[in-house]
Amino acid sequence: MSRQARKPLSKHQPADLDPYLDPMHSLGYLTRVNFRDFSKALEKLTLPHGVSSGQWRLLRVLWEDDNITQRELSERTGNKEATTVHAVRSLVAAGLATRTRCKIDKRKQYIRLTPRARRLKAKLMPMVVQVNELAIAGIDAREVAITRKVLAQTYENLNLYLGAVDD
Repeated sequence: MSRQARKPLSKHQPADLDPYLDPMHSLGYLTRVNFRDFSKALEKLTLPHGVSSGQWRLLRVLWEDDNITQRELSERTGNKEATTVHAVRSLVAAGLATRTRCKIDKRKQYIRLTPRARRLKAKLMPMVVQVNELAIAGIDAREVAITRKVLAQTYENLNLYLGAVDD
């Protein structure tokens, strides 16, 4: 849905209308479109430094725990393995990471950041703060805290459900 076509949230829904049928009342839809817009806004800042939004998600994980397997990276970013393979290739091509095969299990590849990628952390991490501040402009701090709490709880609930389904 284009930005112009998005309807503002209505405070009053007819009693017979399930509010989740309106995308602008669905937590899933709102989370998805917000994620997409957060990604676009952040990429607008990181792209001049040669980092796309797909690369950013991998860098965030690798800055915290470098030299992990491609599979671990996939799990931690929530990407499918094929998506991670493509993103790792782009990190390697950009000179931001290297891949090393495990000597014991040749199927495993370890991903390690280059010195250039490690230096980028200091430049790029403040951009996360900038985008978050932009997103919450004009929203009361208590409402932001409630939003964080709600999103953390929905994350936990869905992960519990998905874990139960996967078992």
